[in-house]
Amino acid sequence: MPRSTRGKVAPVLLTVDSLEVHWGHVHAVRGVSFEIARGETLGLVGESGCGKSSLARALVQLVKPSKGSVRFEDPKRKLQLVFQDPKAALDPRLTVQATLEEPLEIAGLELKRVPALLDAVGLGAELLPRRPHELSAGQRQRINIARALAVEPTLLVLDEPVSALDVSVQAQVLNLLVELQKSRGLTYLFISHDLAVVSHIATRIAVMQEGRIVELGPAEQVIVTPQHAYTKTLLDAAARLAL
Repeated sequence: MPRSTRGKVAPVLLTVDSLEVHWGHVHAVRGVSFEIARGETLGLVGESGCGKSSLARALVQLVKPSKGSVRFEDPKRKLQLVFQDPKAALDPRLTVQATLEEPLEIAGLELKRVPALLDAVGLGAELLPRRPHELSAGQRQRINIARALAVEPTLLVLDEPVSALDVSVQAQVLNLLVELQKSRGLTYLFISHDLAVVSHIATRIAVMQEGRIVELGPAEQVIVTPQHAYTKTLLDAAARLAL
């Protein structure tokens, strides 16, 4: 079914149905179902260990679901994952140029697109010969985003993309993601433990606890009139941190 996205009706891009992920005896994801409409941002929020990252990896096929299904309506199936730790996600041996050329080579795309990718994330060509240790945390995460954009994805799965950054840099990266979504028509699954951060970018919010989605609705509704006790706990925690 189509879904309203920022005042417009958009078709469903991703459908997750009764998804389960097991790690041995650990039941990380328990029968999760949701949809993401083209062009929207679904915020997935929950405390550490609730199954968010396991779900993200199942969506991009880094792990195989134990049960359930993931249906992507775009025939090109271009999903990309942006990881939490910007330093660990980059090969320390590669320059920025080599880092951005690698996905282009794999996809058979022109390498001359590298400067444009840097420009898209607000960085200059002077960074091309540098390696990860020569960059700030914010610059490294922008490089990770640029690398994800290289293959022209339809959906970005953003797994705690700003949690390792200072507050001021977090805001800059969040603003960048909003701009990229508008200019490129991207769809986001934005994962975080911080409900306050999610509320700034999400169209809808899904709250995850112990491997299950316990609340799902429009962002304003979840923030202003939460229905589940766990959501209220997360909101209280966010309010305390803001003091």
